[in-house]
Amino acid sequence: MKDFSKYMQPGKRGYLIGIGGVSMSPLAEVLADAGLTITGSDMAEGDNVIHLRSKGIQVNIGHRAEQITGSVDFVVRTAAAHDDNPEIMEARRLGIPVFERTEAWGAIMMDYKNALCIAGTHGKTTTTSMCTHILMAAQLDPTVMIGGTLPLLHAGHRVGKGDTIVMESCEYCNSFLNFYPTVAVILDIDADHLDFFHDLEDIKSSFREFASHVPPEGTIIANCDDENTMDALRPLGRELMTFGMSDAADVWPENIVQLGPRSEFDVMYHGERYTHVTLHVPGIHNVKNALAACAAAIVLNCGPLAVEYGLAAFNGAGRRFEFKGKFNGADVYDDYAHHPGELQVLLDTAGALGYKRIIVVFQPHTYSRTKALFQNFVEQLRRPDIAILSEIYAARETNTIGISSRDIANEIPNSMYFDSFDEIIKTLRWTAAPGDLILTVGAGDIYKVGERLLEEQQ
Repeated sequence: MKDFSKYMQPGKRGYLIGIGGVSMSPLAEVLADAGLTITGSDMAEGDNVIHLRSKGIQVNIGHRAEQITGSVDFVVRTAAAHDDNPEIMEARRLGIPVFERTEAWGAIMMDYKNALCIAGTHGKTTTTSMCTHILMAAQLDPTVMIGGTLPLLHAGHRVGKGDTIVMESCEYCNSFLNFYPTVAVILDIDADHLDFFHDLEDIKSSFREFASHVPPEGTIIANCDDENTMDALRPLGRELMTFGMSDAADVWPENIVQLGPRSEFDVMYHGERYTHVTLHVPGIHNVKNALAACAAAIVLNCGPLAVEYGLAAFNGAGRRFEFKGKFNGADVYDDYAHHPGELQVLLDTAGALGYKRIIVVFQPHTYSRTKALFQNFVEQLRRPDIAILSEIYAARETNTIGISSRDIANEIPNSMYFDSFDEIIKTLRWTAAPGDLILTVGAGDIYKVGERLLEEQQ
């Protein structure tokens, strides 16, 4: 991070590989606004590329070595650009430093008075989105980076002119250790990404180091109901601001009323009513996410009305229990849940909504996670009335383990396994009925099943 900061000077020339990506395109904007000359490349045309060109930023389509010249001072690469990328290879041949995008964002973050980072195994995208709604309602004109699409922004990012930046902060590969928040929120800590981390203790150690990046005058906000979070942060010896479901926390809810997908409650802070919140997203887990966002808003002096109005206008982030439409009288929703803990929360929420049947179409994400948490997946996927399993989404991995979604289906009585989306869609056509909830679930491309199903009746 310190190395990159010396390139944050007007006149420096940077080249961004994967410049059209969700975190790379706003990075290009921020660097260009700081007076740097930014160019880059991407594999295809797209809305972000068109937008960057409208800002005067040159974008090449395709990755070619000749696009990296000696006039380039530094290169920033997206996570999808590996060491064998021709532009990375050419930059290294020329002695041009190559940075990860999180290193660049970490350096940029230090120029903001308020740097709010939302971390945790589960709930990051939703909570970052809630914080964005509050910051916008408070008219703080924030810069935003979210790991999903937020309807308010029509994107997953925003480049603002204010002195506040809010970043969804992922622990995978310790990437959030490049960040230096003034306010760090830790929602929860669970065993995940075991293809990178050794075990839960290794994960807790990573979160502990992340929290240690907050300066003494900053604030660490922690979920006091989560034992792993509190255990990870205890060795820091720092005072924490806590949120939770009881008055053991600094921020907690009272008078919770749940009406279908809507929740209302009073937010209490240090024993007094801070504000009243109406949420239009279902589930107690979203009450907890909202409490975390409220705690961050209190630290940033957003004001109770901004919290009230901001959260009232929040209707969910993309792929987080997102309503897609109706098919044969059944409601079709999509959700990003790809960990057994997230499946449990999703099914708890769905079960409270009064549907006749719950049909889950699940696509596991990565072979390593499926193997490491196999029995936990089986336990959760036994809960819906019907479970339909798609083959595992490989993402960054190859199947050296020899595992398949069929192995999960073999453990579940009311389940079916299909190796193609066509077969899943065919099955849903004759299965779906009025009063059903169809959930397409997973971090891969399973959302296409619901979208294709709905397209048939247009």
